[in-house]
Amino acid sequence: MKAVIMAGGKGTRLGSMTKDIPKPMISIENKPILEYQIESLRKSNITDIILVIGYLGDVIKEYFGDGHPWGVKIEYIVEEDFLGTAGALYYIKNVIRESFILIFGDLVLDIDWIRFMNFHNRSNADITLFVHPNSHPYDSDVIVTDKQNRVTDILYKNKKRNLYYHNLVNAGIYGINPCVLDDIILPEKMDLDRDIIVKWLPRQKVFAYSSSEYVKDMGTLDRFYSVSEDIRKGIVESRSFRNAQKAIFLDRDGTINKSCGFLKSAEQFELLLQVAEAVKRINTSEYLVIVVTNQPVVARGECSLVELDQIHMKLEMELAKEGAYVDALYFCPHHPDKGYLGEIPELKIECNCRKPKIGMITEAAERFHIDIANSWYIGDTTTDIQTGINAGLKTVLVLTGEAGKDGKYQVQADITAENLLMAVNKILGD
Repeated sequence: MKAVIMAGGKGTRLGSMTKDIPKPMISIENKPILEYQIESLRKSNITDIILVIGYLGDVIKEYFGDGHPWGVKIEYIVEEDFLGTAGALYYIKNVIRESFILIFGDLVLDIDWIRFMNFHNRSNADITLFVHPNSHPYDSDVIVTDKQNRVTDILYKNKKRNLYYHNLVNAGIYGINPCVLDDIILPEKMDLDRDIIVKWLPRQKVFAYSSSEYVKDMGTLDRFYSVSEDIRKGIVESRSFRNAQKAIFLDRDGTINKSCGFLKSAEQFELLLQVAEAVKRINTSEYLVIVVTNQPVVARGECSLVELDQIHMKLEMELAKEGAYVDALYFCPHHPDKGYLGEIPELKIECNCRKPKIGMITEAAERFHIDIANSWYIGDTTTDIQTGINAGLKTVLVLTGEAGKDGKYQVQADITAENLLMAVNKILGD
C-alpha cells in the first residue's frame, strides 16, 4: 500500500517560521511535522511513500533522502507550479495500481492506518474521507453523511449553512481508489474537494470514516502552539487506535443540558452553566467525550428521530461556540411500557441499550478501543450510576438535574460533584 503526502505548502499564515523551509518541515520537539507523519505510517507497516514537493522542496529531499534511515522508501514528485490539492496527482496515475492513502503535509497526526483503509475497502469506496469533530467547525468544511456513512453533501466554510448541523469535519486525509485519478486529465491546478469529490457524490461511492484519533492542522500560530503542547504531553500518540483509549461517558439530560421533563425539540435545549468549559477540558486531556442517553420520547411517539437529530445538532453547535465537542453520541430510542398515544410499536421492546443496561457503552468501547477499567461515567441519576457500575466504569454523581434523588437504585458513586465542570476537574486531578 502506498501513501502520498502533499508536502508542497508555503505556510504563509505562519509568517517567518516558513521563511527558509517548507511548511511540512517546521520542527516540533526537534522533529519536522513531516517526520511525525512518516513515522506514523511506518507504525502501520506502510513504507512505500510518495512526497509531492514544491516550495523549497530541496530542503525535504536533503533531509529525508530515499527514506532508508526511517525504514521507508520515498519517491518524489516535484510541482514546478503549485497545482492545488489535486493537480499533482496527475503524475502518479501511471504508478498507482491499488487504493492509496493521501495526506496533507501540514497535519500533526498519529492514527491506525490499517484500520482506516480496512474501512475504505470494506465499504467498497472509491473515496474515503477521514472525518472528526473539532473545536472550530464554523471555519471548517463540514461533512454530511447518511446512516451508512456515505457522504451526501459538503458544507463549505464560506457558504451559508442551516442553523444546526453535526460537527463532522474533513481532516485532510483520504483513502482513494486509483480510478478517481481518471478525472485528472492534465497537470493543472485542481481542488480535490471541489473539483473531484463533489462530482463523485452522486455515484454514492464516497464514504466518511469517523475517528477520535489525533489529527490537527498547524496552519496558524495558535494551532501550532496547541499541537506542540499535545506532542509534548504524549496526547498525539496516545490517541491512536493502536492504543487503548480512556473515555468519560456523559449522561445528557440534567448533566449536559437543563432538565425540562422530556425534551422534545431543539428550541427547548439549553446547556447547563460551565458544561462547555467542562467538555473543553476533557477535549484537551487524554480522555474522549462520549454521550449516552435514554430517549424514550421516540418510542412514545412524542419526538421523531428527525427532531431528536436536530436536538443533538444543537447540542454540538452550542458546544462548538465555546470551542468544545463530543467525540460520539449514542441514544436508546426504546421504551418497554406500552399504552402511549402515538407510540411506535417496533420500539416498544426490551432492549440491551436502555440504561442501566450497557449496550451503548459496549458499542462505543468496541468502536473506540476503550479501556473500560480506566474510564468514567458521569450522570445525575442513580440509573446513571448503576449503568456505570454495570459496565465496570468509575462513576461520578453530579448534583444537577435529578441530583441522585430519583431513587431507582441504591448505589453509591465513587465521587460526588456539584456540576459537570467540578466532576471533570476531580477526574483530571485538579
